[in-house]
Amino acid sequence: MNKESVITRFFQFLSVMTVGLGLSIPGVSSASDIPRDAANFYKSDKLTMQKVTFKNQYNMKVVGNLFIPKSLKQNAKNAAIIVGHPMGAVKEQSANLYAMKMAERGFVTLSLDLSFWGESEGQPRNVVSPDIYAEDFSAAVDFLSTRSFVDRNRIGAIGICGSGSFVISAAKIDPRLKAIVTVSMYDMGVAFRNGLRHSQTVEQRKQIISAAGEQRYVEFTGGDTKYVGGTVHQLNADTDPIQREFYDFYRTPRGEFTPKNSSPALTTHPTLTSVVKFANFYPFNDIETISPRPLLFITGENAHSREFSEDAYKLAAEPKELYIVPGAGHVDLYDRLGLIPWDKLESFFTKYLK
Repeated sequence: MNKESVITRFFQFLSVMTVGLGLSIPGVSSASDIPRDAANFYKSDKLTMQKVTFKNQYNMKVVGNLFIPKSLKQNAKNAAIIVGHPMGAVKEQSANLYAMKMAERGFVTLSLDLSFWGESEGQPRNVVSPDIYAEDFSAAVDFLSTRSFVDRNRIGAIGICGSGSFVISAAKIDPRLKAIVTVSMYDMGVAFRNGLRHSQTVEQRKQIISAAGEQRYVEFTGGDTKYVGGTVHQLNADTDPIQREFYDFYRTPRGEFTPKNSSPALTTHPTLTSVVKFANFYPFNDIETISPRPLLFITGENAHSREFSEDAYKLAAEPKELYIVPGAGHVDLYDRLGLIPWDKLESFFTKYLK
């Protein structure tokens, strides 16, 4: 396989690996395809929402949505949960839903846009920076800890898809995160280095890294930024099942959303020169040091990403739990109210953020 074909293959792989938001394609999919229990844009009259901003340690503005139960005792110290969105997505996709549903169950919650995505700062847009993503979770702890109605010793987090690996990375060096849940987790490091089910060779990886190095020359001398991957914008007879799964969420009214600071043509597409940083991302190294803080790994029985949650569970120390949702795929756990195990999430955080 020549270098050009390897790069093309990698771009196709990234279309599966990096998921995000985008445009619906008329005539390809429709709202009638949306599962009846899908509710990505869920609304609740039991909560108040505040748009909030705070700085991370890189002095970058992070934007989030703070959800507060109307029944909350403002003169008391309450438990709080931070929610991170899938890789390439924004807080309005999946993270807001989880934040609202957990707020309805009595927690203060905060969904956030990771740096370089959505409303949060970071230039150029769509940059991959796992260290800064992890820092955003810690910055969210900084913010919540200064709210008069939040108990700084009772803050947990939920990471969905790629954010599952970012929140683990954060928790390893931030003991203030007291209880951690991952949902449909992707280990973005392994996914980049090896592909799903180890479908990519080391030589193919090296050719991708080489292409990124050459692209740096182009951009340093004023050339156009190159973007890769992302959910496809249309389906054809050859579209693989995993891409169809993402398309059904991100490219239809079920989950499509155009955020501020982004061009619709670039949503879900990270930059080529930055995506190679995932090659140095090893979130599961030293995962056992998070103990005795608890970890809950939630994955679907039929999820193509199930291997990542199972790997993390094997490496983690007690207390830990692997919770497999019967009949669920990867994207199902983004927004399907009937499949997301809300009672399990509530019992976990109630027990460990008491």
